[in-house]
Amino acid sequence: MKMEYETLKLERVEDHLLLLTLNRPDSANALNTQMGYDLRDLFSNFYVDQQDLRCIVVTGSGDRIFCAGGDLKERNNMTDETWQKQHALFEQAFLAMNDCPIPVIVAVNGAAFAGGLEFLLCADFAYGASHSRFALTETTLGIMPGGMGTQNLPRAVGVRRAKEIILTGTPFSAEDALEWGVLNRICEDGKLMEETLETARKICNNAPISTRQAKKSLNVATQIDLKNGYAFELEAYNRMVPTEDRLEGVRAFNEKRKAEFKGR
Repeated sequence: MKMEYETLKLERVEDHLLLLTLNRPDSANALNTQMGYDLRDLFSNFYVDQQDLRCIVVTGSGDRIFCAGGDLKERNNMTDETWQKQHALFEQAFLAMNDCPIPVIVAVNGAAFAGGLEFLLCADFAYGASHSRFALTETTLGIMPGGMGTQNLPRAVGVRRAKEIILTGTPFSAEDALEWGVLNRICEDGKLMEETLETARKICNNAPISTRQAKKSLNVATQIDLKNGYAFELEAYNRMVPTEDRLEGVRAFNEKRKAEFKGR
């Protein structure tokens, strides 16, 4: 796994746990062209080879801003052609993250606006600091969400709430985010990373084939009807029956010990 990126900081916290930091602190961790390349490369590689990782935690550099969205300084006076080429890069990066087989948790350490909120919504779930703020402000700038925001937000908060958030562009609080389903938990000051990593370790301790297959099935649940979704679930389930981890999990339960999963 490539560990050096211009706009990303990677730290393998433990054998199976990766901490990914959006690392442009002087630019509010905004999504510029280089970050698009970096994110696309990272998550596309994870689709092919999970590098024995079982969970990824994502946060932003600093303690005020998770990600301010697209870098509008870089975008100022962009030609239509350049804008669309850049956006195609972001599209590929967001899709690659959305398709990542490894569970992804976002630790929202501050403002998550526009593309920053869309990035968060591509993850599996998120915890947030009490001072974190959220908004999809694109309609106030003459554009609209283009990082899967009109697709992922209504799936998280419901279509009527999503319309209010997107059509007004009004920021909302961590408390609202928790109530509406954008956040799973608000963490006390200074405990965001501790609590997020604690949850990530629980995922890492589970059978990695199981978590990957369950994630795939859960993602399909919002795409198709119940009967076909259940058929996909059964296909995903049967993938685990012949695994060593399935035998180990049942054996460990009966022997009253912690299971040691190998991902096989």
